[in-house]
Amino acid sequence: MFWSRIPPAPLALGLAGLLPFLWGALTMWSDGAAALTLSTVGPRFVGPYIGLFYGAVILSFMSGVLWGFATKAEGTMAASGYALSVLPALWAFFTTGGGPTGAAVALIAGFVGLLGLDWLFWRHGLAPPWWMALRVLLTAGVVLCLLPVAF
Repeated sequence: MFWSRIPPAPLALGLAGLLPFLWGALTMWSDGAAALTLSTVGPRFVGPYIGLFYGAVILSFMSGVLWGFATKAEGTMAASGYALSVLPALWAFFTTGGGPTGAAVALIAGFVGLLGLDWLFWRHGLAPPWWMALRVLLTAGVVLCLLPVAF
């Protein structure tokens, strides 16, 4: 499988990072899971709210990852890398405040756009060789979990 090239630690941590998205989707479809979550940790961790909030956090986190990749570049490539690296965080900040449907659509667009940035950094040798295998897998998981909120 394509993910067999991904080192175990990044793969395990990346998949663990999908759990809040998966939990949000599950609590949208399961009244029992939603009720359990409401009674134990509160409404912020139920349905679309956990996926939307966590999605904004992860887009911001990924800005930091891309910034780290930009440190490997020099000259105008480094300057471009730093400038591009802040786009996911800015996207999350400016596009996720208009209600759950609009925020979900914006986050899906943000994660798809991030995948393009991932590819660009990877193509220029700034990301590890296995990076795109991990990012395609995780982006697919995130988008699939946010789609029920968006539509």
